[in-house]
Amino acid sequence: MLKDLFRKPKYVTVHADTDKKDIPEGLWQKCPQCNEILYTKELGKLAGICPKCKYHFRLGARERLAITVDEGTFVEFAADLQPANPLNFPGYPEKITAAREKTGLNEAIVVGTAKIEGHPTVIGVMDANFIMGSMGSVVGEKVTRAIEKAIEEKLPLIMFCASGGARMQEGILSLMQMAKTSAALNKMAAAGLLYITVLTDPTTGGVTASFASLGDIIIGEPGALIGFAGPRVIEQAIKKKLPEGFQTSEFLLEHGFVDIVVPRSNMKQTLAGLLELHKGGGA
Repeated sequence: MLKDLFRKPKYVTVHADTDKKDIPEGLWQKCPQCNEILYTKELGKLAGICPKCKYHFRLGARERLAITVDEGTFVEFAADLQPANPLNFPGYPEKITAAREKTGLNEAIVVGTAKIEGHPTVIGVMDANFIMGSMGSVVGEKVTRAIEKAIEEKLPLIMFCASGGARMQEGILSLMQMAKTSAALNKMAAAGLLYITVLTDPTTGGVTASFASLGDIIIGEPGALIGFAGPRVIEQAIKKKLPEGFQTSEFLLEHGFVDIVVPRSNMKQTLAGLLELHKGGGA
C-alpha cells in the first residue's frame, strides 16, 4: 500500500488531430458584436439574428428568399447567365469556379418572381458570399432583366442589396452596369411602378451609387454597412476620425439616406404592408 504512493501516475494521451475531426467544422459561430458562442443550427432557425444582442449575421441569397417569400412561390429566371473573362484577367475563371462551389450559385444575384403574403412581386437577392457580391456584367444584366420583367408584368420590384462594389476583373464593363441599371430604373419610374430596395451588410461601391440608392422606398437592416467608399478609405482621404457608427443603417436613417431600419424578423411583414399599401398603384 505504501508503494502505491510512490508509483508513477498514469496519463492519458490525447491526440489533438483525432479530436478535431470529431467536431464538425462550422458547428459553432461567435457573434462579432457580443462574443456569444452560438450553435449554427439554432442560429439558422433565428434567421441569422444573435439572440443575445440582435446582431444580424450575413445571409446567403437562398437563405434570404426562404424567410422572405411565400413557400413554393419563387420562380427564378435568368439563372443560366454566367460571367466570362472579357479582359483575360489572370485567375478570374478560378475565382468564379470557387465562388460557384461555395455558394451553389452561378453569380452574385438571384432574380425571380414570387409572392410575399400573397402579393405578387419581382425580387432580386444579392449574395455577398459570391466574390463579395461584386457587380460584374452578369449581375448588371440580371438586375436589368428583373426591372424589365417588372415593367412587362406591371409588378413591383424588391431588390435586396449586398455588395463590395464593382468587380475589378471586368474593368469598364463592370462600371458600365451602374448606368445600365439606372437607365432601366428610369423606365420603371416612368411606368409608375413601385421599387423597394433593402440595403443589407455590406452595400458599398458601384451598387450603392446606382440601383441600391434609387428605390422609391429604401430600407436598411440593423447595423448594415452602407456607403460608397469604406470608412478607412474616407479617414485616410480627409485625415479625420469619422463619427461613431458612421455608414451604419441607423446613422444613415438619421441623415435621411434611408427611410426606415427594419429588423430581419419584421422584414417580410413590412414588405407585405408596403405592397398592400401600393396595391394597384405606383410609387
